[in-house]
Amino acid sequence: MTRPGATTRSADPLAVHPALAAGRDAVVVAAPAKLNLFLEILRKRPDGYHDLESLMIAVDLCDTLELRLTHDRAISLMCDPPTLSAGPDNLVHKAAVALRAHVGKPELGCEIRLTKRIPAQAGLGGGSSDSAAALVGLNQIWKLGLTREELLGIAASIGSDVAFFLTLPAAWCTGRGEQATPEPTPESGFDFVLVCPPVGLGTAGVYKRLAVPEKPQSGDAVRTAFRFGDPVALGRAIFNRLEEPAFGLEPLVGRIRQRLGGLGPCGAMMSGSGSAVFAVCRDRAHAVQVAGRFQDSRPADEPESRVLVLRSFPP
Repeated sequence: MTRPGATTRSADPLAVHPALAAGRDAVVVAAPAKLNLFLEILRKRPDGYHDLESLMIAVDLCDTLELRLTHDRAISLMCDPPTLSAGPDNLVHKAAVALRAHVGKPELGCEIRLTKRIPAQAGLGGGSSDSAAALVGLNQIWKLGLTREELLGIAASIGSDVAFFLTLPAAWCTGRGEQATPEPTPESGFDFVLVCPPVGLGTAGVYKRLAVPEKPQSGDAVRTAFRFGDPVALGRAIFNRLEEPAFGLEPLVGRIRQRLGGLGPCGAMMSGSGSAVFAVCRDRAHAVQVAGRFQDSRPADEPESRVLVLRSFPP
């Protein structure tokens, strides 16, 4: 392996979230999906959560949030597709309410339009990413000037993965996932094939079937391969403790993972608690080739999946 020119991004989150001004008092923010290149469960905690270790990276599959300042005290959320809930249970709405409460300014209002491209119940962190993007965008249009550390404190109250999306493009995540440390990121980046089956997996159901290991696996190998920008070594080192319970809950996901892994990538694995599966590839041309093979070899009894060629966020 050759030594990479790795850099670490840990400054203001607006520097790492793709954002564009959209007229006066408005901004458009991209909310990227994540992949778990490593996910090990260390123990079950007294509060019912699990302590874990995970290497998460952002990839260029993004939802979009359009945020506009209003003066009517209302938090208005519209979703595309309209079948998504736009009420208080949506993490974007929760983020707006939590941020406004944190600064003690109930007079602040906003209109948010969320355009979803990241599938739900796929292990890609779409809802968490959307809420982080909402924090970033509202911090800007409400002119709050909060630091990344202050936003992280709010993020912890919303969801376990939200902190990662304030620590882009890559982070080593611990605790229940809310402790995110920026990971040195290679300039070369990585190319992936992402397969999203037409079924979802609920995180709680997967964890319910989990057997916590007596001796957790180390993430040293995957972190080294990632930092050196070596896709072959990375493909050998990726690991996800949640695969076994997820495959037991939804055998189609395991079948897709096995089939994708047999088509010549550097490695294949499920992301998070599923149901999405990804393959690490040598470069974009290799990823396009693997994606084509996957689509061309689909058995007649296997439902069609959404297949994408993606790239990791640059440092």
